[in-house]
Amino acid sequence: MKKSLFLIGLLFSMFITAQERPNPQPAPDVSEKFNVGIAGYSFVNFNLDQTLEMMEKCDVKYLCIKDFHLPINSSDQEMADFHNKLKSKGVTGYAVGPIYMRSKEEVDNAFEYAKRVGVELIVGVPNYELLPYIDEKVKEYNFHYAIHLHGPDIELYPDADDVWENVKDLDPRIGMCLDIGHDTRNGKDPVEDLKKYHTRVFDIHIKDVTGATKQGYSVEIGRGIIDIPAFVNMLREVEYTGVCSLEHERNMKDPLQGIAESIGYFRGVIATTKK
Repeated sequence: MKKSLFLIGLLFSMFITAQERPNPQPAPDVSEKFNVGIAGYSFVNFNLDQTLEMMEKCDVKYLCIKDFHLPINSSDQEMADFHNKLKSKGVTGYAVGPIYMRSKEEVDNAFEYAKRVGVELIVGVPNYELLPYIDEKVKEYNFHYAIHLHGPDIELYPDADDVWENVKDLDPRIGMCLDIGHDTRNGKDPVEDLKKYHTRVFDIHIKDVTGATKQGYSVEIGRGIIDIPAFVNMLREVEYTGVCSLEHERNMKDPLQGIAESIGYFRGVIATTKK
C-alpha cells in the first residue's frame, strides 16, 4: 500500500513539475539588446502559414518580410490579413526585403510599400547610381535603409567595406545589412567589420560558411568557419539593438531541421558567453 501511494505521489509530482515548466523555455536572447529573427528568404519555398508554423516551432518572433509572402501590389485587405496572421503567432514583421532596385520607379515603389506595410526599415540592393535618390527618399520618409551585401556572387556591394565607401557621405540612416556569411566569403572578417561600421549596421543576416572564398558555401551555424562566439560578444560590445536574422540557404525545400539547429546553436552561444 505504501509503495503504491509512493508511486502515485511520484507520478503526481512529475506531472506537476512538467506542467510548471515554461513551454517554450525562455530564449536567452530575451535579456539582450538585440533580437533573434529570420530572414523571409529562408522560406522561399513555403507559404506564410507554413512559414509561421516553422517559426513557432523554433520560438522566433521577428521576420524580415519578403514580397513573395506579401507582394508589393497587395491590397489593403491583403495587408491587414497578413498582419493578423503574424499577430496570431506573436510575430513582428520588422523590415521588408531584400528588394532589388534598378530604377527610380522601383525605389519609389519600395518606399511606399514599406510605408503601407508599417515598417521603417528597408533592406535593399539599389544600383550604385541610385544612391543619391535613395538619400532623398530616406530624408522624405524618415526610414532606415540597409544595403544587403552579397559577397563575390554579384558585382553590387560585395562586402562591408564596399557598402561603407558608398554610404559614408550619405544620410546616416543609410547603412548596411551585414550578411556575415557573404562578408566572410569575400575574404573579410565580420567581427571586425561590425566593430568598424556598427553605426551603419541596421540589420544582420546570420549564417555560417565553409570557406573565406567564393567556393565557400552556406551551412548550419556552428558547422562552418565563422567565429560565432566572437561575433556575439561584438554585438554586445557595440550595443547593437537591431535584429540578427538567420538567412538559411541550405536544404531550402526541407529547411526546418537546419533552421532549428542554427537558431539553437546561436542561442546556445548567447547563453554560454553571457558575462
